[in-house]
Parts: sequence; structure tokens; C-alpha cells
Amino acid sequence: MANPWFVYLLRCGDDSLYAGITTDVERRISEHNEGGPKSAKYTRNRRPVKLVYQEECKDRSNATKREMAIKKLTRKKKLELIAGS
Repeated sequence: MANPWFVYLLRCGDDSLYAGITTDVERRISEHNEGGPKSAKYTRNRRPVKLVYQEECKDRSNATKREMAIKKLTRKKKLELIAGS
């Protein structure tokens, strides 16, 4: 079986929320916090970032769909998702 994919939410230094997907959450958080070419443009100027939510998905397709669904949520709904985890 292939490695699972994860959807994650970060709280950025400016208190905004960022959603992404990866197969290795710890590595991805490090990349975001290092601010190099592998960090997301959005998080580069909003460091440090902190992991506040993650969810396992069976494959990249499901992770991408879930990421898009989370991105469409209001901030209030994202905070409820975080609080419920």
C-alpha cells in the first residue's frame, strides 16, 4: 500500500490559517518554517507556522478534494474543525 496522504491546517504568525496536503507532515512544516523555495508563497512571510489540524486520506485525489473542501469553509468553520479534533 502506498503512503497515506494528509490534509493539514497551519496557524500562521499573523493568525491566518493555511491548508495543504503532503505525505510527510513533519517535513512539510519544517519546509514552511524554513521559508526556502519549498515553502508555500503564502506562508513565507507569515512565519512561524504551527500545525493545528491534520487528517489522513487514502490517496492524493481524496486529500486534494478534502483540501479544497476545507479551503471553502469560513474561518469560523475551520476553527470549529480544529477545536473538534
